[in-house]
Amino acid sequence: QVQVVESGGGLVQAGGSLRLSCVASGGTFSTSAMGWFRQAPGKEREFVVAISRVGTTNYADSVKGRFTISRDDAKNTVYLQMGNLQVEDTAVYSCAAKARPVGWQPYWRTGDYDYWGQGTQVTVSS
Repeated sequence: QVQVVESGGGLVQAGGSLRLSCVASGGTFSTSAMGWFRQAPGKEREFVVAISRVGTTNYADSVKGRFTISRDDAKNTVYLQMGNLQVEDTAVYSCAAKARPVGWQPYWRTGDYDYWGQGTQVTVSS
């Protein structure tokens, strides 16, 4: 059973930075594709960024140039470095793992992922 656990959320002022971490245990992390999604109050969950098992990345337009995803297979961890945060980035950020990805591409649809974390709250104040 794969477990996905996020950490690193919090309250930050607009223009600030945060780094989220996601640890996936119980599976073969190095062959998993990983993704970050977020859900703001009253809105649907949306794609933020994904990374393939070989490090290929795909970013939502809204975060390009501000967010960076990376992975450390030795630590079973994927990171989301968020910079120049804006009020509209406020949301619960969830990490997801796809256990047996096909090919080398990152995955951007929620239905592509097999395992999800509980999420971590990110609040950006003006």
